[in-house]
Amino acid sequence: MDSIPAHVAQRPTTANALLRIPSPVGRLELTADDEGILSLSIETDGQLPLDATAETPSPVLRRAAEQLDEYFAGTRRSFDLPVHLTRGTEFQRSVWARLTSLNYGDVISYGALGSAVGRPGSARAIGGAVGANPVPIIIGCHRVLATSGQITGYSAGQGIPTKAWLLNHEGIAHR
Repeated sequence: MDSIPAHVAQRPTTANALLRIPSPVGRLELTADDEGILSLSIETDGQLPLDATAETPSPVLRRAAEQLDEYFAGTRRSFDLPVHLTRGTEFQRSVWARLTSLNYGDVISYGALGSAVGRPGSARAIGGAVGANPVPIIIGCHRVLATSGQITGYSAGQGIPTKAWLLNHEGIAHR
């Protein structure tokens, strides 16, 4: 199993910072603790999970907003942000760690991802772990497709249209 990269911490923590930003795929809502990103939510049907909560920006969230703006503008291909994966099973975190090694424009199949984390033949469980990624876009779960190149789902934003937009943005062929 791949280990979690050093910039992706796993210690328990709670959010104390919140920032919302516009994007081509809908408003984004980011949360963080004092040192790293905890979550990124993409607006679904005009709603974000913490819409009723006042924003409390932090330096790390401002940095994330800048990098996301650059990503959407096509001038950034990788993120240099601390991420804290504070939830999820060991299996889920191993999947998310493997996703951090995918570069802009890379794609992997659910089956290949399962093999990469030592769980060949577990495409359905891999799909569940990919869908539970708390930091989409920054941890590029949109880069996982069926072996045929088909989009089989996406749990963020407007679902498949959001994933198709992200794939098109990175020049990743899909069906």
